[in-house]
Amino acid sequence: MNVLKHMEAIFLATLVVVGLTGYADAATTRAVDAYKAQVSVGASQIAVVKVSARRAD
Repeated sequence: MNVLKHMEAIFLATLVVVGLTGYADAATTRAVDAYKAQVSVGASQIAVVKVSARRAD
């Protein structure tokens, strides 16, 4: 009977926990993507970027 009395508080606490978990998961995913996007250049490798486009007349 006591659980039914506090069901609204339990529901709100669950929403807060789920929201924080989703935010933490999104932050972790962004951090992993940023780490994978970094380019490491060793002594034998050089990153070369070639940009080509038409000139506007």
